Amino acid sequence: MKKVFALITFMWSVAVFAQNEQLAQNYFEKGEFEKALVIYQDLDARHQNNTFFIQKIIACYQQLQQYGEAEKLINEKLKSTEKPYLYVELGYNYQLQGDKEKAEKNYNKAIETVAQNPSNVYAVASTFEQKVQVEKALEAYETATSINKSLNFDYQMALLQGQLGNIDLMIERLLSYSYNNKQALPVVQNQLSRFMNEESNTFNTSLRKALLVNTQKNQDIFWNHFLSWFYVQEKDYGKAFIQEKAIFRRDPDTFNNIVILARVAADENETETAREIYGFILENTTDPDLLLQAHEHLIAADIKDSTEKEYPAIEQRINNLLTQYGTGPTTLDVQILKADFEAFHLKNTQAGINTLNTTLDQQLNRYQKAKVKMKLSDILLLDEKFNQAIIYYAQIEDDLKNDAVAHEASLKVAKASYFKGDFEWAQKQLKVLKSSSSQLIANDALELYLLIIDNTVEDSTQTALKKFARADFKLYQNKRTEALDAYKDILANDKTQSIQDVTLLRIGRLYEEQKQYDLALQYYKQIIDNYADGIYVDEALFYSAEIYNKQLEDPDTAMPLYEKVIFNHQDSIHFVEARKQYRQLRGDANS
Repeated sequence: MKKVFALITFMWSVAVFAQNEQLAQNYFEKGEFEKALVIYQDLDARHQNNTFFIQKIIACYQQLQQYGEAEKLINEKLKSTEKPYLYVELGYNYQLQGDKEKAEKNYNKAIETVAQNPSNVYAVASTFEQKVQVEKALEAYETATSINKSLNFDYQMALLQGQLGNIDLMIERLLSYSYNNKQALPVVQNQLSRFMNEESNTFNTSLRKALLVNTQKNQDIFWNHFLSWFYVQEKDYGKAFIQEKAIFRRDPDTFNNIVILARVAADENETETAREIYGFILENTTDPDLLLQAHEHLIAADIKDSTEKEYPAIEQRINNLLTQYGTGPTTLDVQILKADFEAFHLKNTQAGINTLNTTLDQQLNRYQKAKVKMKLSDILLLDEKFNQAIIYYAQIEDDLKNDAVAHEASLKVAKASYFKGDFEWAQKQLKVLKSSSSQLIANDALELYLLIIDNTVEDSTQTALKKFARADFKLYQNKRTEALDAYKDILANDKTQSIQDVTLLRIGRLYEEQKQYDLALQYYKQIIDNYADGIYVDEALFYSAEIYNKQLEDPDTAMPLYEKVIFNHQDSIHFVEARKQYRQLRGDANS
């Protein structure tokens, strides 16, 4: 019983201690330094020479401008503990009073303790860092390493150099640290990625140069891995692939990195690069699963670029693949691809439905069943069987509640309702989905939600919106010519202002798909000139820039268009890519 009572007493005292410490911290953060000081003094009395409490008491005195009390406490603690970090505290106390000579004298004493015993550097340097005495912290680390060569503070010194704006030195130290401490590579890369997200591209250029120099100077494939990581961060998957090929030739066990890169490139819609990587995979593996995956992705890429006369050959490739690998869970994605091709390209919706119904009879887990049902719903929607499609989408929502797949199904329910003109129900679904954790789903939901709202305010009968929804449905059905005619009819015959800019955008995209770039640019320009305050102008600017840059090879015209996206539309989903392309055209990548 005594043991139990003692344990309860101990736990209670720990809880009270934690509460008091938190209370003191809260007072300190709110600027109530007198109250914080009283609690910290009490905590210090109970826990003698606790560095944290001592520093907090000193900080309270300094905030209250009671520098004499702070100095008295520091000297008392120096006399009783001889802790070297206290010289930094004393120097800083003088600095706050404007006595630079005494401050420097005590800072030097702190560094002298490091020279006498390098292990003192941990406390001294960290205290200098707390006081934002960056150069003194660097001096402390340099002093320690000059005496004890086995010590390595490259990581700490790198971050300090970064604070001083010495980017090249920071990069050099971080790379050196990661090379000598390979287990710390993820930490270093995480630190570097923070700087890579900054607006200025100077850092990216400096890091690229440093990595290239190390790759050339040192043949260790560590640097090829690092360079590949860098190019992936920049979404330059082609250059990342060059590095991964070099790594693979020296270490065949790294082949899986190439497979991962192929998936990333495909997910990012870098179709040509993904096609190239999957082609390499086919040439360099005998693994049946990888071969199946590569063939499937190559067929999917070819479908995107195919014309109707190529359909029979593509259909034959899909059937050959299923003959070779069989129809079971392992070829699920190929079966779904087959159904999609039959319905959306061969215009044989019944064949697509039959393929998927056969697939549903296989031994599938609930996620696999959801994938099949999703495509089945898509095809039923294509066939204008709205209610049946919505039923299947709803089944996915129920089977995988709160899962990303369920959210995707919810978005498709909303789109199906929109296509059939049930805008009120679509709007209710979209209002929830625009807060989805998936950025892609949230963006799509918000765009459609705003479209419905904008075109209900101006036109309560929603006449223009109904026409537009029918045109969008033609687009979904892959009936490009009919969709284009419907959009043009809206422009010509419906004067609802809120529908005009998005209609221009749709027409521009269709002409762009047909490689009629001059026509696409004409429609985008109408948005830029006449709807500069609208929600589609960033897209018109970006798509125009992409055409001038990548199709017409006119970088001089493309650059100011990218620039407008960067400076005027920072919330645009195209902001990151616009910035990347602008920098490349400006010459940053080669500087």
